[in-house]
Amino acid sequence: MKKAQPDRKAAVALSYDPLSGQAPKVLASGYGVLAEKILEIASEHHIHVHRDDTLSQLLARVPAGTEIPEEAYQLVAELLAFLYQTDQRLAKKVKRP
Repeated sequence: MKKAQPDRKAAVALSYDPLSGQAPKVLASGYGVLAEKILEIASEHHIHVHRDDTLSQLLARVPAGTEIPEEAYQLVAELLAFLYQTDQRLAKKVKRP
């Protein structure tokens, strides 16, 4: 695991397939300029960005392609549940052809 850099902005991109039976994986993570690039790409693709300094500092230390650590399971599960619920509410408001 990489060393934490608490004085620098951190960003993490996660991937999760609920049918896989595996924990979410870190797709990309970084500090400073790399963190800004991750946020820029997310914005360009209309991907939800959740801001949590503690969680991002923890997950930014995890190498890309690696499952999140057990100590992050609860926080990430709560985040994924929130995103799922938000997506469901938006889907009901937007009529799809």
